[in-house]
Amino acid sequence: MTAAERKARVRALAKVNLDLRVVGRRPDGYHELRTVYQTISLGDELELSYRPGHPDRLVVESQPVIEGNLVARAAELLMERTGLRGEVHIRLQKNIPMGAGLGGGSSDAAAVLLALPALAGVRLETETLLELATQLGSDVPFFLWGGRALGIGRGSEVYPLPETRQAWALLVVSPLHVSTREAYADLGSALTGQSGERIINSFQSWLWSQILGAGSIPETGSNDFESVVFRRHPALARTKDELRASGARCALMTGSGSAILGLFATRQRAERALGRFGDRAIKVSLVSRARYQSWWRRWLRPHIVAGRHWPPQSRYQK
Repeated sequence: MTAAERKARVRALAKVNLDLRVVGRRPDGYHELRTVYQTISLGDELELSYRPGHPDRLVVESQPVIEGNLVARAAELLMERTGLRGEVHIRLQKNIPMGAGLGGGSSDAAAVLLALPALAGVRLETETLLELATQLGSDVPFFLWGGRALGIGRGSEVYPLPETRQAWALLVVSPLHVSTREAYADLGSALTGQSGERIINSFQSWLWSQILGAGSIPETGSNDFESVVFRRHPALARTKDELRASGARCALMTGSGSAILGLFATRQRAERALGRFGDRAIKVSLVSRARYQSWWRRWLRPHIVAGRHWPPQSRYQK
């Protein structure tokens, strides 16, 4: 490492949706959502380096190669907005399955927004950080905080929720790549005639009873995309049934698919179910907001001001 070079290695964690309702289409062309996000321990790996004083240059390497990589877009947007000068090099190793509804690309983008300012000595107000995140994707703002959160509007308006006690989870990953655009198109006709008020009231009832009132892992959860995605891919519906039969307290598809989440009351039940699914399943843990942010402070420790500041503040700020 040269004297001027600053490096960090971070992880961009995946998310699951513990509930997801599509209320209807908005005037801006997006869909109005109600959802509960939850970070999990599965994550991509990013290595970032910054060389101040070098010619302006951005290099992004990815394994595998990803067309329209949000990592590059996030870095470009940040550099344009802040006038950041110098050489930026980012290496991305994908571990989060793509097209599975786990938010890997969005988490990668948020990781750049958190890490690069710390390396480069750039100070961003939280409002500006949120603005950039929202431009990159509807669930990117969630990954700026992690843990468990309520998402409304496009999903980009995010509010913290109480965390659950210890829970054990399996993620059953299918080789199927579900197109989000296709899932929304299929859902469009199903939404016709449904009352948005009724959908919101149902979600509110679930939120109060399962998240705010239960104090543990939810026993139920709904995902409006299941009706249309399962129709195209019946194997995913069978996977959900298998998880319930294996002792999952709650099982549902995450995002627009194709990953299916199972939440278990005990470690023993989760491990028995893992044996049943073999290499189709990944054992994961739910990552609280405090743990998420603690990990980020550790990853960026050489480059940030000590303390519980959030987002992390760079020690290179002038």
